[in-house]
Amino acid sequence: MPYLRAVGRALALAAFSLLSWIDVLVELIAFVLLCGGLVFFLGPAVEWARGRSAVARTLAARWCGVEIEAPYRPEPPEPVRERDGWYRDGNQLYKRAFWVRWQHRLTWALEDPAANREFSWQLVNPLLTLLLPVAVLLGGPRVLHGYGRWTRWWIGPHPPSELARKNWLHRHLEALGHQFGILALSVVQLVFSVVQLVVVAGATPLAPPVVLWSRSIADTLRREAENWTGVRIPRPYQPPPGVPIPRADGLYQVGRQLYEEMFWPLQNARTRWILGDRATWRDMAGGALSSLVSLACSLPALVLFGWGMTGLWMLWVWRPFVSSRVQWSPLPEVSTHLGALAQTPLILLALVIAVAPAPWLARQQARFARVWFGPTESAQLAQRVERLKQTRSDVTVTQAAELRRIERDLHDGVQSRLVAMGMKLGAVEALVDTDPEAAKRLTAELRAASSEALTELRALIRGIHPPVLSERGLLDAVRALALDSPLKAQVTGSLPGRIEEPVEACVYFAVSELLGNAAKHGAKRVSIEVEFAGELLTVVVTDDGPGGANLARGSGLRGIERRLGGFDGRLALTSPIGGPTKATLEIPCLITPEPSSPKTSTCSETA
Repeated sequence: MPYLRAVGRALALAAFSLLSWIDVLVELIAFVLLCGGLVFFLGPAVEWARGRSAVARTLAARWCGVEIEAPYRPEPPEPVRERDGWYRDGNQLYKRAFWVRWQHRLTWALEDPAANREFSWQLVNPLLTLLLPVAVLLGGPRVLHGYGRWTRWWIGPHPPSELARKNWLHRHLEALGHQFGILALSVVQLVFSVVQLVVVAGATPLAPPVVLWSRSIADTLRREAENWTGVRIPRPYQPPPGVPIPRADGLYQVGRQLYEEMFWPLQNARTRWILGDRATWRDMAGGALSSLVSLACSLPALVLFGWGMTGLWMLWVWRPFVSSRVQWSPLPEVSTHLGALAQTPLILLALVIAVAPAPWLARQQARFARVWFGPTESAQLAQRVERLKQTRSDVTVTQAAELRRIERDLHDGVQSRLVAMGMKLGAVEALVDTDPEAAKRLTAELRAASSEALTELRALIRGIHPPVLSERGLLDAVRALALDSPLKAQVTGSLPGRIEEPVEACVYFAVSELLGNAAKHGAKRVSIEVEFAGELLTVVVTDDGPGGANLARGSGLRGIERRLGGFDGRLALTSPIGGPTKATLEIPCLITPEPSSPKTSTCSETA
């Protein structure tokens, strides 16, 4: 009886698992709509699919004897109305909480690592469960327990240490999905490129909104290519035109034409900006070329993977239950278990060949996309000049504020102590002959005051430029920060020499600010990775805090951004609700090789 019950449960699980492919189809359709600008469907589709995963966890506990907890991050908190009655999300203000709540829930659903595992499980699980009844017939109820553990591994909670480690199969299947993702985004970009071309040729006044809408698709491709493959594709577009300035008589001039309203001059400026930007035309060409290259890279893997999975299904599901004889081209006809076993290694080899080159091919697709969707050298130079123009005033204001802070600290601190010490010295001079004991007491107070003034002066000097930074370099200075931090901090990385001193100071104070923010917001652990490659210094600070950090709302983060902007650097922040928070500092600089320096070591240190 238990044997038959186990077989019935296996059949029920196999039938239920097929519904996961419906979830996959719905999510893919919602993703395509998202690429087309219809952003309202993907979040609900992901949350709807989580309902079926919850049922699968319940069945695993009831029928397989394996308890599985929900693996998701905590739900985002409700939006808080500010004093002026608005709801704020970054730099955007909303009258109703619905929009902020929807955006937070979309981010929460998509950036959760459990979402990626769940989507992979929805794809793979039906294929496995089709073989589950056969396995239960051969192995008995114990096979159901093994299936429950399999389910827990896919859609159960994973500790952070396990999330960082992925086996070979997981990495390559994920990369195969990234290949198809880049292909899908390239095809969507191709469709919008055709729409842009038609609008520019036949309805030029409508070109600005259509092109700007299409650029959001290209931005999605750039963002996901970097997330999936690590290949960064910067935005290549020229900055938008400013608002037209009226003449003294209140009219707006465009060439020889005068306008009473701002609309037409602004429309003309936006049209010239869109059509005169080479990146607009490169996006159109890139949509076609990137689609062809991605198709060429992905089609062989898709054919092999589909052939292999269909072959396994034909040999081990269709043949035993539906037909006693099957033939899967170009393999010979099979009618026995022995023949199926003989062909299975060949099919598994095809699957391995399909997924083995997937990470390399995905990177090649992203690199080709960077050729067309990234900036040219002239565009990079123009962007850099524009960025330096914007950051120059910020740097000047920051330097002036820093000088005022130093002046205030010297005036209110050390200078006041020196004045008091001078007055006490005058009293000692007056009392040394008439009251030696009082003079001795004042002398002792002067000694203590001088020690306090020296301590305060040293602290002020460390705030201007820490001595450890000058003596030991950036890596050891960051380790000193980690040791002084109340967090459990780990520093890893290596530097082949000495960074330029202004860059060292900039990065040092930026890391100090990030550590302070992490401690202030309740983090317990933090990791700091320091690397230098290709004349680019990269520092990644990751903490296990509650997340929700926002560049638009944090004054300290904006200060870090301004610091880096003075050196043409950038701050990238990833901080989903529930954590972790990951801040990446990138700054171009030069390095002086010092092979014998102690700071070139590659060791890690835990504080």
